Amino acid sequence: MDGAPLGTAEVAAASGYSVQQVRDLEAQGVIPPASRSAAGYRRFAAGHVEALRAYRDLAFAVGPVAARHVMRAIRSEPRATAAALASGLHQRLHDERAQALAARTALEAISGEAETEAEPVASDAMTITELSQALGVRSSTLRFWEQCGLVAPNRVTTPSGSSRRYGLTAIREARITAALRAGGYRIPEVELAITAIRDLGETGESAAALDARLESIADRTIALLRAGAFLAAELSDGPGR
Repeated sequence: MDGAPLGTAEVAAASGYSVQQVRDLEAQGVIPPASRSAAGYRRFAAGHVEALRAYRDLAFAVGPVAARHVMRAIRSEPRATAAALASGLHQRLHDERAQALAARTALEAISGEAETEAEPVASDAMTITELSQALGVRSSTLRFWEQCGLVAPNRVTTPSGSSRRYGLTAIREARITAALRAGGYRIPEVELAITAIRDLGETGESAAALDARLESIADRTIALLRAGAFLAAELSDGPGR
């Protein structure tokens, strides 16, 4: 961190943070401690500005908590440990993208269905026989999908025992499963799509919302790549390692 010393206000102006934020991030260990002048004023270097800019990109990419953890780790943890931690951030975004793509695939699987049917309402429910007939599959197939965790019907107690009742969510999951299986998807692939829909909310997201999510993940990935140059330089064999 060579170069002419910088005051707190200069670092704040160069990095886009407020003076108080610079002080807070120093106190949190996000950037290295500043040196002090004879009068006790903080003296920063150009490297502090680079660290703050890298933290901004990291916070945007993976959130401030994970970003602070990584920024501290590159100076406090063994290089191999810190490098693995930084690499894991890319996997995190990769997994988010895979989830969004799986959910997008699930929605596409049922998007081509006839649009002339009445919109289902919350009170709609189907028996296993009714649903199997609607989907053109056997009741045993629906039971198998249930065993695989792809469809989760409710159990209704009757005088003669209990029976399966498929509400809106279960019907939708069965429709997705049927469409994907007809398209040649294997059970593990269908499970990924169903899990993605469930993780994104009981009713899932629209295709447009998922496309926007994918664009957001792309922006965050680019920010992570920008921060990666700083992380790589910090983790290389040099002063302070």
